[in-house]
Amino acid sequence: MMEKFYLIVSDVAELRSLVPVGVRLVQLRIKDRDAPEIRRQIEEARAICDAHNAQLVVNDYWEIAIDLGCDFVHLGQEDMDQADFEALRHAHVRFGLSTHDGAELDRALSYNPAYVALGPVYPTLLKKMKWRPQGLEKVSRWKTAVGDTPLVAIGGLTPDRLAGVFAAGADSAAVVTDIQQADDPIAQTRAWITACAP
Repeated sequence: MMEKFYLIVSDVAELRSLVPVGVRLVQLRIKDRDAPEIRRQIEEARAICDAHNAQLVVNDYWEIAIDLGCDFVHLGQEDMDQADFEALRHAHVRFGLSTHDGAELDRALSYNPAYVALGPVYPTLLKKMKWRPQGLEKVSRWKTAVGDTPLVAIGGLTPDRLAGVFAAGADSAAVVTDIQQADDPIAQTRAWITACAP
């Protein structure tokens, strides 16, 4: 069962402050740090998530994830080119995969991922994307295509857009900017947890 609220943070300090308020699924997406710092952050994130009964997903760094005993990674299309999927399976590490178009979706599904992500659903401010907003109609098409594989929607999501995203077929909403740019990220995280509650 996929958690409906999927928090994405860019530093373990964010994870440290937000996971304790009730986050159950969190991705650590670290950019532009050296290898020792990446390893330190993943190790700390794993300990925090273990202590709070949360699932940690490590973005990109699948070899470090295996080495540190993490059990879930997220890979973008470029990361898939370098990833050793046999090594991940051998280590019992689940993986989610990013997709943007039909060819990427077919490729992702061929690996039997734990979930498929589609984005950006809406315009996103956090990073420049070569993909235009995908929209809710594409979310529905993707859900039909993936069947029982959980579908994660990402990109420009806000609590106001949540009902439409789930109605279109998404199983989970991945949230980055709405929390990172909030005046009170803890309060906003709590609002998301409440909005995603069954």
